[in-house]
Amino acid sequence: MDAVLPDQGPEELGPARVDCAPGGRRGDTRVRIQQVALELFAEHGYERTSLREVAERLGVTKAALYYHFKSKEDIVRSFTEDHFSRVDDLIAWGRDQPPGAHTAHEVLDRYIAIIMEGLEVFRFLERNQASLRESEHGKHRFEQFRPRLNALIEIITGPDAPPRSRVRAAAAFFAASASCMVFTRDAPDEADQPPLPDRDELRKIVLELADDLTGDAPPA
Repeated sequence: MDAVLPDQGPEELGPARVDCAPGGRRGDTRVRIQQVALELFAEHGYERTSLREVAERLGVTKAALYYHFKSKEDIVRSFTEDHFSRVDDLIAWGRDQPPGAHTAHEVLDRYIAIIMEGLEVFRFLERNQASLRESEHGKHRFEQFRPRLNALIEIITGPDAPPRSRVRAAAAFFAASASCMVFTRDAPDEADQPPLPDRDELRKIVLELADDLTGDAPPA
């Protein structure tokens, strides 16, 4: 294992030590740690994976890993924090745009992109609900998402929209998340399974569905 002294800072856990590209930044290191942790969680399960094993696969000491994450729970918390950070950026962008159908379409498209980029993390969270629900952070994950969902809905519908419009907008976001999860396999297609769309086609179909829901057509 690569020898790293406990008193070395995050810079010493640099690109060469975690197989990042030359010239990588501290953020690159954090992402690499998250990727390796996800790999091990998938292989051995969350409960049976230790920080020591994460450090060993990275080729660093456990002490060096502590500069970024103090525990497995910290790594899991970082998944949610990163996702919410991307959603916050989307909300800030949407609020700067003129209201209307074009902005609604763009917000939905960018939200779907965020979901598809985080599918591996979402699968991990789904498969380990029982273990993660007990953590303080896990108990409040939806409460953290709720105000963000309300902000996204307001961008789509406007602040004074009737309940029907707001419900349809909420359904668009939930349908987008669920559809991406269900129709993206994490294993090669099998002969007895129906064919799935590729990611570009899936994104197009999901966006079309979301647009339909937020178009708010009057009831028949």
